Amino acid sequence: MLVIGIDPGISGSICFFQDGKVIDVVEMPTMIEGKKNKKQVNGSQIFNEISERIKKIDKKDIKVIIEQVSAMPGQGVTSMFNFGQSYGILKGICSAMQLSMYFVRPAKWKKYFNLINSEKDASRTKAIEIFPYFSAQLSRKKDSNKADAILIASFYYETYKLAE
Repeated sequence: MLVIGIDPGISGSICFFQDGKVIDVVEMPTMIEGKKNKKQVNGSQIFNEISERIKKIDKKDIKVIIEQVSAMPGQGVTSMFNFGQSYGILKGICSAMQLSMYFVRPAKWKKYFNLINSEKDASRTKAIEIFPYFSAQLSRKKDSNKADAILIASFYYETYKLAE
Protein backbone atom coordinates (compact mmCIF):
# COMPACT_ATOMS: atom_id res chain seq x y z
CA MET A 1 0.00 0.00 0.00
CA LEU A 2 1.21 3.49 -0.88
CA VAL A 3 0.25 6.14 1.64
CA ILE A 4 0.43 9.76 0.52
CA GLY A 5 0.54 12.05 3.55
CA ILE A 6 -0.19 15.71 2.86
CA ASP A 7 0.45 18.74 5.03
CA PRO A 8 -1.65 21.28 3.06
CA GLY A 9 -0.89 24.92 2.54
CA ILE A 10 1.67 27.04 0.73
CA SER A 11 4.57 25.82 2.87
CA GLY A 12 3.25 22.25 3.24
CA SER A 13 4.65 19.01 1.85
CA ILE A 14 3.64 15.73 0.27
CA CYS A 15 5.08 12.45 1.58
CA PHE A 16 5.10 9.17 -0.32
CA PHE A 17 5.22 6.32 2.20
CA GLN A 18 5.23 2.61 1.42
CA ASP A 19 5.53 -0.49 3.61
CA GLY A 20 6.47 1.56 6.67
CA LYS A 21 9.19 3.50 4.86
CA VAL A 22 9.49 7.06 3.59
CA ILE A 23 9.99 6.80 -0.17
CA ASP A 24 10.08 10.53 -0.94
CA VAL A 25 8.90 13.90 0.33
CA VAL A 26 8.39 16.97 -1.81
CA GLU A 27 7.70 20.52 -0.74
CA MET A 28 4.30 21.78 -1.83
CA PRO A 29 4.63 22.94 -5.44
CA THR A 30 3.82 26.65 -5.67
CA MET A 31 3.67 29.39 -8.26
CA ILE A 32 3.47 33.16 -8.26
CA GLU A 33 0.00 34.67 -8.45
CA GLY A 34 -0.85 38.14 -9.70
CA LYS A 35 1.09 41.39 -9.52
CA LYS A 36 1.96 41.18 -5.82
CA ASN A 37 4.11 38.05 -6.31
CA LYS A 38 2.07 36.11 -3.75
CA LYS A 39 2.47 32.34 -3.81
CA GLN A 40 -0.32 29.87 -4.39
CA VAL A 41 -0.23 26.10 -4.71
CA ASN A 42 0.45 24.85 -8.22
CA GLY A 43 -2.32 22.33 -8.89
CA SER A 44 -0.91 21.01 -12.15
CA GLN A 45 2.49 20.37 -10.57
CA ILE A 46 0.85 18.61 -7.60
CA PHE A 47 -0.99 16.43 -10.12
CA ASN A 48 2.31 15.70 -11.90
CA GLU A 49 4.16 14.85 -8.65
CA ILE A 50 1.47 12.38 -7.60
CA SER A 51 0.87 10.93 -11.10
CA GLU A 52 4.56 10.23 -11.62
CA ARG A 53 4.76 8.17 -8.42
CA ILE A 54 1.53 6.15 -8.79
CA LYS A 55 1.82 5.09 -12.45
CA LYS A 56 2.44 1.41 -11.71
CA ILE A 57 0.26 1.11 -8.62
CA ASP A 58 -3.35 -0.06 -8.52
CA LYS A 59 -5.49 2.81 -7.22
CA LYS A 60 -7.06 0.45 -4.68
CA ASP A 61 -3.61 0.28 -3.04
CA ILE A 62 -3.23 4.05 -2.65
CA LYS A 63 -4.48 6.01 0.35
CA VAL A 64 -4.21 9.80 0.52
CA ILE A 65 -4.22 11.26 4.02
CA ILE A 66 -4.72 15.02 4.21
CA GLU A 67 -4.39 16.98 7.41
CA GLN A 68 -7.88 18.30 8.12
CA VAL A 69 -7.36 21.98 8.67
CA SER A 70 -9.78 24.69 9.71
CA ALA A 71 -9.73 28.36 10.59
CA MET A 72 -7.48 29.22 13.52
CA PRO A 73 -7.98 32.10 15.95
CA GLY A 74 -5.74 35.05 15.21
CA GLN A 75 -5.19 34.22 11.55
CA GLY A 76 -6.04 36.87 9.00
CA VAL A 77 -8.98 36.51 6.65
CA THR A 78 -6.80 36.54 3.53
CA SER A 79 -4.34 33.94 4.81
CA MET A 80 -7.19 31.65 5.91
CA PHE A 81 -8.87 32.02 2.52
CA ASN A 82 -5.59 31.09 0.79
CA PHE A 83 -5.11 28.14 3.15
CA GLY A 84 -8.64 26.90 2.44
CA GLN A 85 -8.05 27.35 -1.28
CA SER A 86 -4.95 25.12 -1.08
CA TYR A 87 -6.91 22.51 0.86
CA GLY A 88 -9.67 22.57 -1.76
CA ILE A 89 -7.22 22.25 -4.64
CA LEU A 90 -5.68 19.16 -3.01
CA LYS A 91 -9.11 17.58 -2.45
CA GLY A 92 -10.11 18.36 -6.03
CA ILE A 93 -6.96 16.87 -7.54
CA CYS A 94 -7.24 13.66 -5.50
CA SER A 95 -10.95 13.38 -6.33
CA ALA A 96 -10.27 13.83 -10.04
CA MET A 97 -7.54 11.18 -9.83
CA GLN A 98 -10.07 8.87 -8.11
CA LEU A 99 -7.80 8.33 -5.11
CA SER A 100 -9.22 7.32 -1.72
CA MET A 101 -8.90 10.24 0.70
CA TYR A 102 -8.90 10.28 4.47
CA PHE A 103 -8.66 13.31 6.71
CA VAL A 104 -6.95 13.54 10.07
CA ARG A 105 -7.12 16.43 12.49
CA PRO A 106 -3.74 17.77 13.64
CA ALA A 107 -4.61 16.98 17.28
CA LYS A 108 -5.19 13.30 16.44
CA TRP A 109 -1.89 12.55 14.70
CA LYS A 110 0.07 14.80 17.06
CA LYS A 111 -1.40 13.01 20.10
CA TYR A 112 -0.35 9.67 18.59
CA PHE A 113 3.27 10.92 18.40
CA ASN A 114 3.08 12.74 21.75
CA LEU A 115 3.49 16.15 20.11
CA ILE A 116 0.53 18.01 21.64
CA ASN A 117 1.59 21.45 22.95
CA SER A 118 5.12 21.02 21.60
CA GLU A 119 7.18 23.37 19.45
CA LYS A 120 6.67 23.30 15.67
CA ASP A 121 10.17 21.86 15.27
CA ALA A 122 9.35 18.88 17.54
CA SER A 123 7.77 17.04 14.61
CA ARG A 124 11.08 17.25 12.74
CA THR A 125 12.93 15.75 15.71
CA LYS A 126 10.30 12.97 16.01
CA ALA A 127 10.48 12.15 12.28
CA ILE A 128 14.30 11.94 12.45
CA GLU A 129 14.04 9.61 15.49
CA ILE A 130 11.62 7.27 13.71
CA PHE A 131 13.18 7.49 10.22
CA PRO A 132 16.91 8.18 10.79
CA TYR A 133 17.74 7.20 7.19
CA PHE A 134 15.76 10.24 6.05
CA SER A 135 17.43 12.75 8.39
CA ALA A 136 19.52 14.42 5.63
CA GLN A 137 16.29 15.61 3.99
CA LEU A 138 15.09 17.03 7.34
CA SER A 139 18.23 18.94 8.27
CA ARG A 140 16.81 22.49 8.00
CA LYS A 141 14.43 24.09 10.47
CA LYS A 142 11.99 24.80 7.62
CA ASP A 143 11.81 21.04 6.95
CA SER A 144 9.30 20.70 9.81
CA ASN A 145 6.54 20.77 7.16
CA LYS A 146 8.14 17.75 5.47
CA ALA A 147 8.28 16.08 8.89
CA ASP A 148 4.57 16.81 9.39
CA ALA A 149 3.72 15.12 6.07
CA ILE A 150 5.88 12.12 7.02
CA LEU A 151 4.21 11.79 10.42
CA ILE A 152 0.71 12.17 8.90
CA ALA A 153 1.49 9.29 6.50
CA SER A 154 3.12 7.24 9.25
CA PHE A 155 0.16 7.82 11.58
CA TYR A 156 -2.25 6.45 8.98
CA TYR A 157 0.01 3.52 8.16
CA GLU A 158 0.46 2.58 11.83
CA THR A 159 -3.20 2.94 12.81
CA TYR A 160 -4.41 1.25 9.61
CA LYS A 161 -2.00 -1.66 10.18
CA LEU A 162 -3.22 -1.99 13.77
CA ALA A 163 -6.83 -2.08 12.58
CA GLU A 164 -6.24 -5.06 10.26
